[in-house]
Amino acid sequence: MMDTRKAMITQIPEKLYFKIGEVARISRVKPHVLRYWETEFKIISPKKSLTKQRVYTRRDIEIIIEIKRLLYKEKYTLEGAKKKIAEFKTPPVNQLNFAFNDERLQKTISSIKDDLCSIKELLG
Repeated sequence: MMDTRKAMITQIPEKLYFKIGEVARISRVKPHVLRYWETEFKIISPKKSLTKQRVYTRRDIEIIIEIKRLLYKEKYTLEGAKKKIAEFKTPPVNQLNFAFNDERLQKTISSIKDDLCSIKELLG
């Protein structure tokens, strides 16, 4: 049987940022619950867009899905789920490559790499 959490995580679109409505739809958690969880779980920290809308990352959604699993399926208390979620503080290495599809980002990284190579040559 396929793990439900893994199935939900694989259904997260490949985007950099998500609005609260998208997160609610993907995670099947109502927006007011998401806002409440933000106050309880400091690890969920959506940024605000220029229009003051919450924007979540894929990592935020993965954590939300895990919180939902802990609270609703595993029947953890809020405090118990907070302790368990503390393990999510360091993102896995594979999450660091989330935005390499963006052409501008690739050009910036290439430029930084060139600068570092030049510095390395200067240092001998």
